[in-house]
Amino acid sequence: MNVSRKPFIPGVAVVLWLVLLCTALPVRASSSAPSAAEAPVRVAASFALLADLVRQVGGGRVAVESLVPADADAHVFRPGPGTVRTLAQAQLFVVNGLDFEGWMTRLVRSSGYKGPVVVASQGIKPLQTRADGHRHDRHGHHHAVDPHAWQDVANVQHYVANITEGLCQVAPASCAAFRDNARRYRQTLDDVDREIRRLLAAVPPERRRVLTSHDAFAYFGQAYGITFIAPVGISTEAEPSAATVARLIREIRARNVHAFFVDNLKDTRLVDRITAETGGVRSGRLYADTLTGPDSEPIDYTAMMLSNARALARALGGEAAR
Repeated sequence: MNVSRKPFIPGVAVVLWLVLLCTALPVRASSSAPSAAEAPVRVAASFALLADLVRQVGGGRVAVESLVPADADAHVFRPGPGTVRTLAQAQLFVVNGLDFEGWMTRLVRSSGYKGPVVVASQGIKPLQTRADGHRHDRHGHHHAVDPHAWQDVANVQHYVANITEGLCQVAPASCAAFRDNARRYRQTLDDVDREIRRLLAAVPPERRRVLTSHDAFAYFGQAYGITFIAPVGISTEAEPSAATVARLIREIRARNVHAFFVDNLKDTRLVDRITAETGGVRSGRLYADTLTGPDSEPIDYTAMMLSNARALARALGGEAAR
């Protein structure tokens, strides 16, 4: 039996659906509008060192601003309207913790910030306080624990891990990239730690005593075998008095100190006078918590730590920096 087969002709509704499907696909594929996952994460960091670490982990996927400028002192920082606005617009706030940012609570309250806060120092073992029960910075502020934990490179490994988790929390689509960046940066930190130890290895034990104007290097001293002495009440912000200079010279001689350092400030008068009065005691600058070099040139965390190690090695008679 011959059966006549008519060709299948789709209904009008089916044809219309196919046309719409075919025309919609190219439009969607060629769209250049960035997705939410591609937009940089807005991060506020309390000071420049943390901002640098956020950039190392976040790369181009973050837009980070330091609330404290790179060449300013976080201890005496006073947030202004611009600071409040920056934090209010952030998706993530990264702080040091350990009572370093005494202004943070008031700033968060005034900005209305409700997002997550990463405490970068979480997980480290803070150094115990001095015998008088407090650590003092150069402005006479008291800290129950030493907040300058980044002066030990091993501690910054914890900083990087905490920052990575914070970024993953607010931008899970970019988490794999954050973790990959963090892995590479941790390798860099390992290299820096080894180089610091190499630079200081040639310094004799009897010469490893340094006087500083800022009580900020105890973590460095514990990690790398240097004794740092920071007399209370020393300030590099004002013209040093004759009594101050005389007291420092007595302490240098009594404690067999071989070098005197100030942190990265522009005023060198105290250093110049100490050098002139002591003769054999070498002097220089160390970076404590700012990230600007000579003539306000920006540097990063690893450059800061290597600069400190080279300066100490030169002053204490160790291997000259290469």
